[in-house]
Amino acid sequence: MRTLEDIEQRMHVINKMLLEMASGNFFYRIERSKKNDNIEALVVTLNMLAEEMQDTILHQGYANRDTAILDIVQMSFILDQRGTVQMANSEACTILSMLMEDVVGKLFESFLVAESVTKWKKIWKQSEYKTIFDTSIGLSFRTKADLVIPKIVYLTKFSESTTKDIKTLITVIHHSNYQSKLHSDLITKVKQAKHKRETYSEVYPLVLRKPKMRLSFEDIRKIRKAHDLIMNNPEHYFPPLKKFALQLGTNEFKLKYGFKELYGTTVHHFLMQERLRKAQMMIQYSDRSFNTIAQMSGFKTMSHFSRSFKNKYGFSPSELRKN
Repeated sequence: MRTLEDIEQRMHVINKMLLEMASGNFFYRIERSKKNDNIEALVVTLNMLAEEMQDTILHQGYANRDTAILDIVQMSFILDQRGTVQMANSEACTILSMLMEDVVGKLFESFLVAESVTKWKKIWKQSEYKTIFDTSIGLSFRTKADLVIPKIVYLTKFSESTTKDIKTLITVIHHSNYQSKLHSDLITKVKQAKHKRETYSEVYPLVLRKPKMRLSFEDIRKIRKAHDLIMNNPEHYFPPLKKFALQLGTNEFKLKYGFKELYGTTVHHFLMQERLRKAQMMIQYSDRSFNTIAQMSGFKTMSHFSRSFKNKYGFSPSELRKN
């Protein structure tokens, strides 16, 4: 059982996380506890949501509609030979919810969670007597509000030109290739469509070509409704396409054709992708058994779930959880 003080502390962190997400900051996480109750379930859900949003949205005001942003320096620190912070950029202070004087002069490890402190001490010991050293390491920072920021940290040792003192540059970069991927995918699709049209024109005379179906606004609305139903309820049983289309107020042909036109995939394939995506998140962020995850993701048998998961990701559910 949680104490009243523990409940209040966890709810304070949850409230802070919600405020950060509301302002567009999706790189924060809440550190997991060993409890297994409704509060912890809420923590897991928020962490999952933040990770999904971070993968698809450029935040912190860096969005650029004309240019694909791939790498953004979020935090920078310079440490002395003892590992004390001598300099930090303003963004690091903002992200950690601290003033500059709260950061400078403190040991770098004091901003890390306990597990990351152990990793940091190990890598620091390896580099202690080296004048040149470059490496990267996964660390989790803790903010003043007890939120957690998991990041890849780049460490570089260098010698100051005047005093010859050994310094360490710590750089934390937010990687995002989402906009780039969208742009690349769009170019590929345009080229493929052009090639397909040219090939089609050569093979079939003009008189034999069938006119392309035109989807009305109402048709598109119904197909989008099908997409949203699947995306929000991948674990549910969906009837055969003919019956599903009738429930939406359309027919099977329009549903299949329109879904492919709008989303570039079939209804069945999209349903499977959403089920596997949900299963992947639960494997990473919950302690539920694989059987339970399979059922909650809409798979009738464990064997079907395991086979589909490995075909999609290239590794089994158990391999993902171990790593």
